[in-house]
Amino acid sequence: MDISLEVNGSTEELSVDPGVTLLDALRERLGVTGPKKGCDRGQCGACTVHVGGRPVLACLTLAATVREPVTTVEALAEQDRLHPVQQAFVDQDALQCGFCTSGQIMSAVAAVRDDVQDVREFMSGNICRCSAYPNIVAAIEQARSADASL
Repeated sequence: MDISLEVNGSTEELSVDPGVTLLDALRERLGVTGPKKGCDRGQCGACTVHVGGRPVLACLTLAATVREPVTTVEALAEQDRLHPVQQAFVDQDALQCGFCTSGQIMSAVAAVRDDVQDVREFMSGNICRCSAYPNIVAAIEQARSADASL
């Protein structure tokens, strides 16, 4: 089937099987490698992207069902300036191996933007194999205080 996806500000026309996930369309067809295929079951959060501004698990979302713009971690920075959440992750050493980082950051952007009060609960769908959780929470708190316009 033919679909149209707006990804990081560019409209892409694709011909895909109806069962292709958004994650596979992004990674395999469009070369967008920020979202990672971790568990491929919606349990780890490594594939988190925003669809219409909301965080979604790209491994559980069929590409053919996406009608709103898709934003991945690649589109957060503006020119040479990191997004405040990305900068906070660097400042707080909130990453180690980096595998989960793009999904963590995409969820963290939503947590900061939506002023989520229980950050730990909100972020519980994102697993970090390296257990950088205290630093991730610190990064979210830093980003929250650094830029209220997220």
